[in-house]
Amino acid sequence: MIRIKYRPRPRLNAALYAAIFASTAVLASTAGLASASQIQPQALDALPPADVTILGELHDNPIHHLNQARAVRALAPAAVVWEMLTEAQAARMPERREDAAMVEATLGWAESGWPDYALYHPITEAAGAARHYGAHVPRAQAREAFAQGAAPVFGAQAARFGLQLPLDPAAQAMREAAQFEAHCRAMPEAMMAGLVEAQRLRDASLAQAVLMAMEQTGGPVVVITGNGHARHDHGVPALLQIAAPEVSVLSLGQFESDAESDAEAASGEAVPHDLWLVTAPHPRPDPCAAFAPPAEE
Repeated sequence: MIRIKYRPRPRLNAALYAAIFASTAVLASTAGLASASQIQPQALDALPPADVTILGELHDNPIHHLNQARAVRALAPAAVVWEMLTEAQAARMPERREDAAMVEATLGWAESGWPDYALYHPITEAAGAARHYGAHVPRAQAREAFAQGAAPVFGAQAARFGLQLPLDPAAQAMREAAQFEAHCRAMPEAMMAGLVEAQRLRDASLAQAVLMAMEQTGGPVVVITGNGHARHDHGVPALLQIAAPEVSVLSLGQFESDAESDAEAASGEAVPHDLWLVTAPHPRPDPCAAFAPPAEE
């Protein structure tokens, strides 16, 4: 069993951006992906061909973004889909992107709540002439999905991505448990089902943007997103398999290791991606400190 520091995007506090799913083990029997392969960064220069390549990340780790930029440069995709950008923001992507401050201002990145744009600038530079697509789910829509479920919020195409169907009970339990850990066990467990629905909405938004990009550009398409959305068992690849099984997908996860987990990580077990690599951990504050009760005076 490998222990990976697995952190999809948290929603409650900026300090949580790269700190959820810590110490959560993912079971190979659940994912069914015992053939996942660990790679080294140089392999990013020649990834296996696919219609869609999903490049996962821990959002605040600069090395992960440099790795993504390296892969994007080598793949030379026709389109890039961003979890971090709305459709309107992506439409404003400048053709010339040498000036990071200009690109950040044009996109309105500083107001987005994501980590510093400087982390992502190498990716936009590496994208060349690719067309950019945004798949970000506004917070208001995520709250609606929390309360109502993903399907009614997503709308007419919900069935295309399987949103109208309940999750398998085991998968539902696993995802709720992951959300509970993601929020430092500080929120009522009764809220976890709503958080899972919000994540399903984000997965579907990304998958929909991918298929739009494929239709409009012919591909190949690269997706820039957190590791959780890149998962084969319930992330964007799973939804693309439902909506467009003819589209080939390659998923890459990026994780952090420490001295205790290096040996386990080397085994390559239980990683829900086609390929994965491990980097040094990025220093960050304790994400659960935000949930700690105030100190008594």
